[in-house]
Amino acid sequence: MPKSRIRKKADFTPPPAKQATNINLTSRSWVAPVMLALFLIGLAWIVVFYVTDGDLPVPSLGNWNIVVGFGFIAGGFGVSTQWK
Repeated sequence: MPKSRIRKKADFTPPPAKQATNINLTSRSWVAPVMLALFLIGLAWIVVFYVTDGDLPVPSLGNWNIVVGFGFIAGGFGVSTQWK
């Protein structure tokens, strides 16, 4: 039986699209200092609370000062997601 001819399909070339503009919205050089600052503020807040037996940083908050300290630390982790 004779072999049939192999038909070659034309290669698909997508239509020219608009060039994506490379927009650098911000520099990420601020991420590391802000992240470290938030970590250190949170740690200092909790340490000051324990060292002063709850008299500082904000006496009216009581044990909620721990939540505020961990809030700063969580903010540091939130900022760390912007690091590239």
